[in-house]
Amino acid sequence: MYDKTVRRRRAVLVLLVVLSLLLLTAYFGEAPNGRLHSVQRDFLTVVSPIQDGANKALKPVRDMFGWIDNTLHAKSQRDQLLKQVDKLHRELIANQAEKRTYRELEAMYNLDNQLGVNDYHPVTATVVGKSPNIWYATVVIDKGESAGVRVNDPVINGEGLVGKVAQVASDGAQVSLITDSTMGVSARLGTANATGIVQPKVGEPNDLLLQYLPANTVANPGDYVVTSGTVSSPDDSLYPPGILIGQVTSVNEESAYKSVNVRPAANLHDLDVVQVLTAAQGSLPANLSRLAASLPVGQSASAVTASGEQLASTGAGG
Repeated sequence: MYDKTVRRRRAVLVLLVVLSLLLLTAYFGEAPNGRLHSVQRDFLTVVSPIQDGANKALKPVRDMFGWIDNTLHAKSQRDQLLKQVDKLHRELIANQAEKRTYRELEAMYNLDNQLGVNDYHPVTATVVGKSPNIWYATVVIDKGESAGVRVNDPVINGEGLVGKVAQVASDGAQVSLITDSTMGVSARLGTANATGIVQPKVGEPNDLLLQYLPANTVANPGDYVVTSGTVSSPDDSLYPPGILIGQVTSVNEESAYKSVNVRPAANLHDLDVVQVLTAAQGSLPANLSRLAASLPVGQSASAVTASGEQLASTGAGG
């Protein structure tokens, strides 16, 4: 029974193939107005409207699938572009940070040469913490006693004076900025010999005030304010003379002593790299600092500078 069915199907298949060949031969052999051509035309006349209708009915479906495919492709391209943009953004930030650090280090190198602070040992440190309040009065650095950092050591960057070391640990230190309420720096105008005290301006944490200048001191907006190389109290830091603190913005004439408003030269809100001016025990800066701290308040530390070489040679305080 199974063999009969198979033979029957094969016979039908052969018959259809033979019939197809005969029809094709007759179709291509007859004239254009022949019977087979007429049947073809009638068949197309019936089928064409159905095919057109089906094409029109299915066009929205094809368009929808095309839109989905294009959307998925566009999303894939968008994700790739976002990844590329994110990568380029990270590279740009890293490049800017590297250039900025290089500029700061280069500026501090030039500052060291200009100030002649070769008697000090500058220790470069990274700022790892900042005061959480809006005053930014202190920062934390990643160098401490193990690197030779001591309390009251001056702290600078490529722009000028930053502050001084207030507390120190083995591998870190806290730096009081010049805008801290506890700070006071003996300073002078770059064009005058008269000295005063630079302190934070009350109510304006971003500004400083150079006070107690003699009444006849000539001061003009734009004048530079630098460290004087003197101390005003026993717990003061003996900053090397000539470190830039800032520029005069305006002059006050209300009291017997003249005072001037000063804008800090260093950007204290955006510190990344600083230098601590350290001095080994027995060195000239250390001996001068110790001697200056022992003088009566207000006596100039410049008086001991002339005898600095003698101090160093005799090892005073060593």
